[in-house]
Amino acid sequence: MATILIDKLLQTVVNRKASDLHLTVGQPPVLRLDGRLIRLQTKILKPEDTVALMKSIAPERCQKELQEDGGADFGFAFGEAARFRVSIFKQRSNVAMVLRQIPAKLMDLKELGTPSVLADLCKRPRGLILVTGPTGCGKTTTLAAMIDYLNENFDHHIITVEDPIEFYHVHKKSIINQRELGIDVPTFAEAIRRGLRQDPDVILVGEMRDLETIETAITAAETGHVVFGTLHTTGAQGTINRIIDVFPTSQQEQIRTQLSTAIIGILSQTLMPKIGGGRVAAYEMLVVTPAIANLIRESKTYRITSSIQTGQKLGMQMLDDHMFQLWRDGVVEKKEILFRANHPEELASKIARAERGLFEDEEEAQGRLEKVK
Repeated sequence: MATILIDKLLQTVVNRKASDLHLTVGQPPVLRLDGRLIRLQTKILKPEDTVALMKSIAPERCQKELQEDGGADFGFAFGEAARFRVSIFKQRSNVAMVLRQIPAKLMDLKELGTPSVLADLCKRPRGLILVTGPTGCGKTTTLAAMIDYLNENFDHHIITVEDPIEFYHVHKKSIINQRELGIDVPTFAEAIRRGLRQDPDVILVGEMRDLETIETAITAAETGHVVFGTLHTTGAQGTINRIIDVFPTSQQEQIRTQLSTAIIGILSQTLMPKIGGGRVAAYEMLVVTPAIANLIRESKTYRITSSIQTGQKLGMQMLDDHMFQLWRDGVVEKKEILFRANHPEELASKIARAERGLFEDEEEAQGRLEKVK
């Protein structure tokens, strides 16, 4: 019974292009479509339903982990149609599940609309590149596109450490070894340490979630490797502060110095519903120049935002500026960008001016920024 049900549910997710499927007791199955939750018109799930659904797809080791730790994550292939990242957990002593659909087709950087400078940063011989943003904003998709770009164009040895593996990469010009946490390796930090002895050119760290992982990732980037990592932070300035704050006060000075030489770029992103359906990402891009490295070293991260504003020639962009462009191009609604903007008041007045037909030209904008400096 359960297997038929899970197949039907997963087919619905695929057909309706939903990003997530929520299964919890006391609710019918719920889809997340273009960022909104939609309840399916089916029966309300009972405790035995969610248990049967979980057992129909969860590997034995994850069922054991659920009993012992109250939760587990794994990747799951739905035939050729799609792959899912599954999180099973206990709530009110019942089993619940969230299944995220992983796109079957890898999108490239152009299709994702990432800033063009990102591809140039990926080509660098060493350094740390971070992709940041809230959960479910497409960070994994962006990282997969970055790996695929290198795989298409360079003969690299690429090691990925993921929890769980989402996109499966085939070897093209590069060799790609994908390691899954809990199956192939115990921790992110351990995988990076061992990875350094495996002749890598690029190491992808699925999540930089603790001090040890952050420390080993920075060291790997310093010692001549390209390291891609993710953090659940918003904006470049917030990301730098978050990394430094993870460390005890006595180490922060040293980490600032290490980070300033290791980090080469931060891409911050958020996903918004498109007019007419689907979703689109807006990006903030920081390229670390010697001047910005100096700000990190001297603990003047509050000046990073204005450095991004003045660094457009180097490929940098502000999140709010990209959102404004998406609104101007008729891709997203005004209320969506104002809801997610870093500086909603400023953006609202810029939109109001635009609606009155007063787009400020480049020189005016530059003049305004010069005064700020």
